[in-house]
Amino acid sequence: MIEDHFIELIDVTKIYSQGESPVVALDHVHVKISKGEYLAVTGKSGCGKSTLINIIGGLDSPDQGRVMVNGEDISTMDDRRLTLYRRDRVGIIFQFFNLLPILNLEENIALPHLLREGSNPPADKIENLLHEMDLHARRYHYPHELSGGEMQRVAICRALINDPEIILADEPTGNLDSASGKQVLEILRRLRDGHGKTVILVTHSQEGAAMADRVIRMRDGKLL
Repeated sequence: MIEDHFIELIDVTKIYSQGESPVVALDHVHVKISKGEYLAVTGKSGCGKSTLINIIGGLDSPDQGRVMVNGEDISTMDDRRLTLYRRDRVGIIFQFFNLLPILNLEENIALPHLLREGSNPPADKIENLLHEMDLHARRYHYPHELSGGEMQRVAICRALINDPEIILADEPTGNLDSASGKQVLEILRRLRDGHGKTVILVTHSQEGAAMADRVIRMRDGKLL
């Protein structure tokens, strides 16, 4: 059964300093996300979409309000607990892949597990991810030898290696052609349907938003 309010932002405000004019990225935001939900967040550039998921992912902290994840307020966690939260419970997929060029495909995927355990992840886990993402034949290639779609699928594998509860995808199709973008969107849907992940997608793509369970739109740091 889907659990209500797995993630809840309560009166969250985030303000960035930009010269003499502060920028209100989030303005008293309230949002509730169910466990196993696929949520799309849309809106124009600069509306606060990325700030929203950065705060959910523990990459940034609010200036005001609470960020509740499964009953815990992550905005009050100390650095160690927040590091463990980001490492074990959240997988993040970025627009620009963020793969390390000196590591091959398999090594890039294994990196978060190495940081957690200090040892290579189980071989069967790597194998399963490679097959699921159709990357098995490319396992020893380096990022510069891969297409954009392949690099994004590697980034998805990397996000999944520690089996996180939450997948945050920040414009994951923004750097891809339409066919590769569609494949990535289908993978995200499969993560929700087949694996029970809670997926939060930031997107300008109408196609991406259409695949979500629910869509919220932002403007000037507020939810519409």
